[in-house]
Amino acid sequence: MNKVLVTGANGFVGRAFCDALEQAGIQPVRGVRGSADFNETAVGDINSATDWSAVLSGCDVVVHLAARVHVMHERDTDPLAAFRAVNTAGTLNLARQSAKFGVRRFVFLSSIKVNGEATISAPFTEADAVQPQDPYALSKWEAEQGLQQIAAATGLEVVVLRPPLIYGPGVKANFRSLLSWVNHRAPLPLAAVDNRRSMLYLGNLVDALLVCAEHPDVAGKTYVLSDGEDISTSDLIGRISAAFGKHPCLWALPEQWLTILARLVGKQAEAGRLLGSLQVDSSRFRHDTGWVPPFTLSQGIQQTVDWYRGECS
Repeated sequence: MNKVLVTGANGFVGRAFCDALEQAGIQPVRGVRGSADFNETAVGDINSATDWSAVLSGCDVVVHLAARVHVMHERDTDPLAAFRAVNTAGTLNLARQSAKFGVRRFVFLSSIKVNGEATISAPFTEADAVQPQDPYALSKWEAEQGLQQIAAATGLEVVVLRPPLIYGPGVKANFRSLLSWVNHRAPLPLAAVDNRRSMLYLGNLVDALLVCAEHPDVAGKTYVLSDGEDISTSDLIGRISAAFGKHPCLWALPEQWLTILARLVGKQAEAGRLLGSLQVDSSRFRHDTGWVPPFTLSQGIQQTVDWYRGECS
């Protein structure tokens, strides 16, 4: 592996992955959508008409991280069409052009939401029937299917990763809000929550992406991935508090009451992530590659908190 195109190179995952490539002595080609810095190349909007020729020449691997991500307050009048334009048609266009330019391997960052929104009796595995339940997840699943068809027709080696919640330095959205709540010791009524959720630290994802880009035994396969330690929401808050050097400010409200309150204020989805379980069994990836996450959950949380402190100081 000598030259790797990384899409979404200026994003949360992309920046960290490009840095890891450089540290490994591998040249990243940093593809970005908008204005580009001196070491980046702007490719414009990602859709079925994007011209990737300027960044594909000489690349033997493509790691496709760019996507229209899941949004909490959707404003598009046709969300499914908007997600499909970027995540499905845009991905497949890039894969077809990659094959034409002689790219050997195409690594696609999908989402555990392809499997579904929650687990009840067992963790998600690659063998489970898929259950995408929103436009974002459906667009990712359709991209996965299209990639397999392109692989069969061209010989392009496709590897798909479905991560759960990714956290780490630079994290945004709900996890950053949780850091703020804990840091300011906001009283949270979650002490009685006894769910189980898998997460994936950014450093572990980056390491796994490096494995996916090179390992001979992963071509043509799809993997679910996590840190390997599942945690309840109340325990997560406790560990974040400890990383801040504080005691958690938790009190107990029955989950049934929390669910009712969330429904009344239109926050069912947010409540589902706080109260429900979503577990991932990544043993297949570990077995196929010998991969061991370089960071534990506690280390990942500490490094994320340390970054947050630096941002807020």
